Amino acid sequence: MARLIVLSCRLRWQMAAYLAVLMAAGLMPMARAADRVQDADQALLEEQLASGEFAPAFNRAQHAQGPQRERLLGEIARAQANAGEKQAALATAGSMRDDVSRSQIIGDVRQSSPAPRGARGGGGMANFQPLMSLIQETVAPDTWDDVGGPGTMQQFVQGVYVDPSGVVRPALEKDAGRRLTALRHALEQTKVGGRVRKSSPLRKISLPKLEREIQLRLAAGRPLDEEMHVLAGLQRIQYISAYPETGDLVIAGPAGDWTLDRENRLLSTESGSPVVQLDDLVTILRHTFSSRNGEFGCSINPTEAGLAKVKAFLEASSGKPLKPGQRGKWLKQVRDQLGRQDVEVYHIDPHSRVASVIVEADYRMKLVGIGLEEGTLDVPSYLKMIKVKSGEAARPLDVLRWWFTINYDALLTNPDRDVFEIRGQGVKVLSESEFLTATGQQVHTGQSDPLNAQFAHNFTKHFAALAAKYPVYADLRNIYDLALATSLIKTEGLADRVGWHMVCFRDPNQYQVARGQAPKSVETVINHRVVNGVNILAAVSGGVTVNCQSLVAAKAIETDRKGDLGSEYQRSAPDKQDTARWWWD
Repeated sequence: MARLIVLSCRLRWQMAAYLAVLMAAGLMPMARAADRVQDADQALLEEQLASGEFAPAFNRAQHAQGPQRERLLGEIARAQANAGEKQAALATAGSMRDDVSRSQIIGDVRQSSPAPRGARGGGGMANFQPLMSLIQETVAPDTWDDVGGPGTMQQFVQGVYVDPSGVVRPALEKDAGRRLTALRHALEQTKVGGRVRKSSPLRKISLPKLEREIQLRLAAGRPLDEEMHVLAGLQRIQYISAYPETGDLVIAGPAGDWTLDRENRLLSTESGSPVVQLDDLVTILRHTFSSRNGEFGCSINPTEAGLAKVKAFLEASSGKPLKPGQRGKWLKQVRDQLGRQDVEVYHIDPHSRVASVIVEADYRMKLVGIGLEEGTLDVPSYLKMIKVKSGEAARPLDVLRWWFTINYDALLTNPDRDVFEIRGQGVKVLSESEFLTATGQQVHTGQSDPLNAQFAHNFTKHFAALAAKYPVYADLRNIYDLALATSLIKTEGLADRVGWHMVCFRDPNQYQVARGQAPKSVETVINHRVVNGVNILAAVSGGVTVNCQSLVAAKAIETDRKGDLGSEYQRSAPDKQDTARWWWD
C-alpha cells in the first residue's frame, strides 16, 4: 500500500512537470506574439506622429492602461509641441492621470515654446495679472524687477499697507480711495459669469484638478481665471474629503459671488465675509509640508528702550497735574518716547499675503482693545472698562498682552477616515498682564488681571459680530481654516492616498505667489483715559499664533458613529465622467 501511494505521488508530480513543460512551450510563442504586437503598435505610433496624425494616436493611447497609457500620451504631447501645436500638446498632457508624469511633460512642452512675459503665476487677490502685464509691457518695460530693474508692483493692499521702510499704516490714507476705485473698476471689467458666482451652501473644490488646470494655464502663458484666485468663491472650509478611486482631494464649504470692498479686500456679496484665496492656500501648504509642526505667527511688541523711556518720562511728569488743554500734547510725548513697536513674522514668508493678514488682524485687535478703534456694543475697550474710585491712586503703566490663537470645537471623521468636518469658530483671544521693570523689560506673569481677561473673553464671545464689522478678523479665520486643513492633509496622509504629489503648488518655480513689503514696525499702540482726575495709561503687545498639531492628532479627532459624515461623503463625490471640472456644487 505504501509503495502504491509513493508511485501515485510520483506519477502526479511527473504529470505536473510534463504539463508545465507543455505550458511553457505554449507561452513562449504567445509572449513573442505579444512583443510583436507591442512593437507593431510602437511602429504605428511613430508613423502616426511622424506624419502628424495626432488624433488617431491620441485615441489609441486613451485605450491603453496604466504606465503604457501615460507613456504614449507623453510621446504624443512631445511630438505635438515639436510640431508647434503647443495648445494641443498641453491638452494631451492634461489628460494624463499621473501628476508627476504630467508635470514632467508640461515642463518639456514649456521648454519647447517659452511662455510670454507676465505669465508667472500667482496673484494676491482679484485677477489683476493682465492689467499688471499690460503696464509692464507698455510703461518703461526695461525697468521692472522681472528684467532686473528696480520697479516693483504689489497686488495686495488691504486694511493696512506697508510702506517701503516696512512701517504698517492704514490703507485709506491720502488719495488711496481714488486708487482703489480704479482697481475696483478694473475688477468689474474682468468679472467672470456663470454658475461660479451663484450662491452655494456647499461648494466642492478638487485640489489636484485645480492644480492641473493652473499648470496648463501657466504653461500656455495664459493668466489664471479670477475664480481660481478666489477658489470659486469659497468662504470657509468645512469639509476635507479624499476620493482615491478618482484621485480627488476635496475641500468644501459655503461659496458665492464676490466683490472688492473699499479696503481692497475680496468679500462675499451676500455675507460680507472674505473669500478664501489661492495664494494663501499655496503659502500655507508649502509651509505645512516643509516644516516639522506647521507652526507660524507674528508678534507686535514695544521695544525695551521705548518702554524704559516712557517709564522715566511718567515718573518725571507725575508730580505735575495735567490741565485739560495739555492732555493731547502730553499723550503725544508719551508716544514719542515709546516710539514704534517691532513686528516679527516667524516661520512663514513675511512678504506673503498670509503675513499681511495676521499682522493686520493683530494690530487692529489691539486698536479695539485700547480704544483707538471702535469695537461693538458688547466689546468695549479695556480703558473704557476701568473704574477708579474717588481718591484712588493712579495705576502704573499697564502693559497688556493679547494674542489670537486657534479655537475649534471639534474635528470629526467617519470610520474610514476619508472625510473630515471642521466645527467651531476657529479664533479666540488670550490675555496676560505683564510687569514692567525700570529698564523696560516685560516680565511674563502667566496671569491676567480681571479686566484684561474680560476684554479677551468679550472679543472671543462676540467674534462673529466683530468679524462682520471688520472683515480682517474673518480673513484671519480663513488662514486658520487653511492651516488646519493642510495640517490634516499631512498628518492623515490624504495626498498620498489619492496619488497627489503637489508638484506645482509646492514648487515656487512653477507657481509664484504674490509678494509684498514685509512688515517690520507699527506706530505705537498706546492710549490713556482720565477717570476721576486720574490718568490711566496702557500699552499693548501680543501677536498671532498658529499651531494645529494638537487638533489633528489621531486621538483628538472624533469619529461620527451616526453616519452623517458618510452620507455627506457620498453626496459630495466628484463626477467620474467629468474629469475636467475642478469645482462643483
